[in-house]
Amino acid sequence: MRSPAPSFARAVVAAVVVATTAVAAHAGIYLNGVNIDGVTGQTFENCTVTIDDKGNVLIVAKGYEVQGAPTKPATAVEPATPVEPVTKRYFLVSEQNIVGMAQYDIDVYVNSQWVKRIGAAEPQVVVEVSKYLHKGKNVVHFTATKNTKEPRKSTSPQHFVKVHIGDGNIGGNNVMLEGSLIEYVRTAAETLTFDDDVVLKGQ
Repeated sequence: MRSPAPSFARAVVAAVVVATTAVAAHAGIYLNGVNIDGVTGQTFENCTVTIDDKGNVLIVAKGYEVQGAPTKPATAVEPATPVEPVTKRYFLVSEQNIVGMAQYDIDVYVNSQWVKRIGAAEPQVVVEVSKYLHKGKNVVHFTATKNTKEPRKSTSPQHFVKVHIGDGNIGGNNVMLEGSLIEYVRTAAETLTFDDDVVLKGQ
């Protein structure tokens, strides 16, 4: 997956929705298979938009979760339930036992917001992700894409890239994780593209 291109994605979705409304007012708009007619003020990045033979707009956007289909028209949509920010500090830390051998690029999203791409040949990455989290349920989405620009360097499952997310603190120039709440792993033995959601409970 390439890094998001926000302005392009917004333009494409807006154009498709306007055009479809004009020619097929009876058709619906669906996000990841769930009808979202009446929803306003949303932007979907890195998405695929399809118009079926009935005029329905089908949006497939990895890393997005529909909390429930709307039951009221757009003019009467109720505001989202306020969320409470986390009080702990949370960090993303990547790990490779031999840098570049797994050959996976991993894009990380938290609550549908793109956070970081961890490149296949990138040394250890450390990023604080506290601002993307809130207390309670959070959805962390990983898209892992095999980097095929070069011949395979290894086919061994012993060569891996891991992404840890956990709460911790900064001491000097070092980040110390209290615990790894999420550990996402891909290995050199794999070749597929993976899209995975993991729930993290924020505190």
